[in-house]
Amino acid sequence: MKNGLVSFAPFTLNGTTLIVPDTSQTERMLAHIDKTCGKIGLRLNLKKTMFMKNGLVPFAPFTLNGTNISECSSCVCLGREINMVNDSTLELSSRKRAAWVAFKSIEDIARRTKNTRLRAHLFDSTVLPALTYALET
Repeated sequence: MKNGLVSFAPFTLNGTTLIVPDTSQTERMLAHIDKTCGKIGLRLNLKKTMFMKNGLVPFAPFTLNGTNISECSSCVCLGREINMVNDSTLELSSRKRAAWVAFKSIEDIARRTKNTRLRAHLFDSTVLPALTYALET
């Protein structure tokens, strides 16, 4: 089926995500990756390998070497949670919580400091990274 999206994650290759626009290619590409990995001594962990599909993809079980690949509803890709319903509520609440924790760690110092440049630097170097960078916990 064209225009479908199938995402495989995570492989034992440090969480590689494969996004495939055409489901007819999916099993072929996965088999090719498995074969190529085998040539250099790597193995796919088929118990951790999963796929995610959008609504344009009909149900079709995926297998590799006789092992069924299970479906997941969300995964972390490049440090961001992705899902097919485009719901970012959980990720946003995690980032917000991390930003508050970071702010609480500098709150006392920031309140006592009159230098606004220093306060801005504290915020930029502590709170902003917690809010904007990937959270994979």
